[in-house]
Amino acid sequence: MLIVHGTAHRLHDPSSAMARAGHPPNFDLPDRVDVVLDALRASGAHQLRPAGDVGLAPIARVHRSDYLNFLQTAWERWPNDRNVELVLPQFWPVLGSPAGGMPARCPDSVVAQLGWFAGDAIAPLLAGTWSAAYESAQVALSAQRAMADGARSALALCRPPGHHAGTERLAGYCYLNNAAIAAQAFIDSGMRRVAVLDVDYHHGNGTQEIFYERDDVLVCSVHADPAEDYPYFVGRADEIGAGAGEGFNLNCPLPTGSDWATWRDALETCCQRIDTYAPQALVVSLGVDTHRDDPSGSFKLDSSHYAPLGRRLAELGLPTLFVLEGGYAIEVLGVNVANVLTGFEGE
Repeated sequence: MLIVHGTAHRLHDPSSAMARAGHPPNFDLPDRVDVVLDALRASGAHQLRPAGDVGLAPIARVHRSDYLNFLQTAWERWPNDRNVELVLPQFWPVLGSPAGGMPARCPDSVVAQLGWFAGDAIAPLLAGTWSAAYESAQVALSAQRAMADGARSALALCRPPGHHAGTERLAGYCYLNNAAIAAQAFIDSGMRRVAVLDVDYHHGNGTQEIFYERDDVLVCSVHADPAEDYPYFVGRADEIGAGAGEGFNLNCPLPTGSDWATWRDALETCCQRIDTYAPQALVVSLGVDTHRDDPSGSFKLDSSHYAPLGRRLAELGLPTLFVLEGGYAIEVLGVNVANVLTGFEGE
């Protein structure tokens, strides 16, 4: 399989910076990509390729221009003496006023803008965040371009991850929605129907928001029940899409501690829906934080379960782009991702 990767992700290291600032740990470590690359190199079965750069236009097909401008310029505009390693939101907008219901508006102050564009306080900005997020999107786009040129499948080793990022919102370690950007690129290349399957432990609220009112991108997700886990506010089974997109969003939330059998049944529900939809390509938001040892989740999957996941996806018979999302148990991260690809390729 073609594996596309980058190097700029190392410029974004919120874990160590947040620890030094006294915040809870951020599990999105820079060596996550390296661990996966090492595991895939060891197999000798894959073609590795560095990401190219196709520019900002495909990213702007998914994210609003004012949000992109903020991400590109915030660090340079930030009022600090450059001894600050990272910045987190200090303010969030009050979206209505009891006195008169006046709507909140995007402020001019970059300090306030961080709160305007932030969904939570676990996606901080550092000096290298934009470079890392931009290249992460280019990794996904380069893999998508390779598939448009004839590759049947590819893995985009994206970091930072992307599925919590909305059209104008950073959240949950995510800044640009790599899977959504790739899905949109498939549509823009002439495809009429694309499916996104999110198997990360956490619901991809950003991906849902981006495509919620569209019928040309089916979004299916197996994830922890938001009543019990992040992102809490969306991801429930009754969220089925709206307008033209009604019926084209499928959520399969699962309770804390779900085991492989329970998770597999939910995956099957998603796969059957994808098969009925008959898309021309499949984008998989590949989170392996469903493993029992992952510090961010509670599911009970073992490394051995990721190969049958890959096999089931292969049975769909679709051109398939895997986009790396979560997976923070470093000791087994590379093995888990490699097992998905092994199952998919029938090795």
